[in-house]
Amino acid sequence: MSRVASLGVAASRETDLFDAAAGDALAAQAPLAVRMRPDSLEEVVGQAHLLVAGSPLRRLVDAAGGMAAPISVILWGPAGTGKTTIAHVVSRATGRRFVALSAVSAGVKDVRSVIDSARRELGFSGTPTVLFIDEVHRFSRTQQDSLLGAVEDRVVTLVAATTENPFFSIVSPLLSRSLLLTLEPLTDADVEALVHRALADPRGYAGELSIDDDALAHTVRLAGGDARRALTALEAAAGAVLTRAGSVIDLPTLESAVDKAAVHYDRAGDQHYDVASALIKSVRGSDVDAALHYLARMIEAGEDPRFIARRLVILASEDIGMADPTALPLAMAAADAVAMIGLPEGRISLAQAVIHLATAPKSNAVITAIDDALGDIRAGRSGPVPAGLRDAHYAGAQRLEHGAGYRYAHADAAGVVPQQYPPDVLVGRDYYRPGAHGAEQELVDRVARLRRIVRDDSG
Repeated sequence: MSRVASLGVAASRETDLFDAAAGDALAAQAPLAVRMRPDSLEEVVGQAHLLVAGSPLRRLVDAAGGMAAPISVILWGPAGTGKTTIAHVVSRATGRRFVALSAVSAGVKDVRSVIDSARRELGFSGTPTVLFIDEVHRFSRTQQDSLLGAVEDRVVTLVAATTENPFFSIVSPLLSRSLLLTLEPLTDADVEALVHRALADPRGYAGELSIDDDALAHTVRLAGGDARRALTALEAAAGAVLTRAGSVIDLPTLESAVDKAAVHYDRAGDQHYDVASALIKSVRGSDVDAALHYLARMIEAGEDPRFIARRLVILASEDIGMADPTALPLAMAAADAVAMIGLPEGRISLAQAVIHLATAPKSNAVITAIDDALGDIRAGRSGPVPAGLRDAHYAGAQRLEHGAGYRYAHADAAGVVPQQYPPDVLVGRDYYRPGAHGAEQELVDRVARLRRIVRDDSG
């Protein structure tokens, strides 16, 4: 049997799972996330930027849009944001034959088999084929290249899904032949809407169950913008309630069903910001153990790991700065790692960053310096740029004496020359005041020495 996977929709018309009878037979056993998959763009939750009237996606699925041969698309976004759903909607709305491959298991042979079948179907019946490839970034360059001819000739309409940056993971010829659509994580409101729809819709629980506020809030946190994760958690909790003939999903039931304790962030957001503040203040205070506790608490509560990473990047400059110049690159690396791999593996990179930042020497000299400089600007202390520092590379600059008297620092053996750099009103003003900890301690004498040389004849 071919490894061509169809995500519940077989390649041949005889076994086409979009057929109503087959769909009815499978509906009862399908996971909730599959049963609740939208049939049209009107049912899609989130991705408002892709669904506005006249958008490329709207035109792609609109039979009246004149797109007799829809162009191929690449759907880029995190897991659970609707990539597979959009592929199904494209197929259903355009009346095309739908075949799906998983890049995890399919090879070049499978791709060519689908293309050959699509070409025959197009020639015999005139029915075009939508080829959906999930996790297309897992295809090698050779496998991706095998799609080019069929995409170019529109033998197939390719709908490819990826969670990785397509500019790095997809060959440029395929990318240039496709429309790139970027999907965003679902908002909390989007996830709540999905949960309520699943409880009310006949495809879900048809109004037989309800969910209390605490359980709903925890479901939203667990989802982290992932619709599939939210519906999977809801299905587990619903199963537990129905087993005991109940009708309300509460927090203890949800916790038990998904085996994940709720960290109580209140809906108003106070606890959310309190715990985030505690993490930052623990790192600033060099308590590595408390910092790890709050990090774990945020992760377990379903906090967006990118939010955590952003706070650590800010802290690296605000509270450490030049006391440990490696702090910012490491925090940025952790943020990049989280964006690339997500959770749960991303927790390791976040923990490494927290440990490094908490144990690093501390200095707030960077934020103090820039804030003092901004304070002077806002107070009107600026003044004209000294003539020697002005741009002297255009015609007429010499007549204005731009660049006159400028001393080129590299011409001096020490690489530093006496010269006025700030406007007159700010001569002698010190913004950066190095601290006495870590690598910044070495800058105390260096900065003082540089200032003495530079300001020697600065007026």
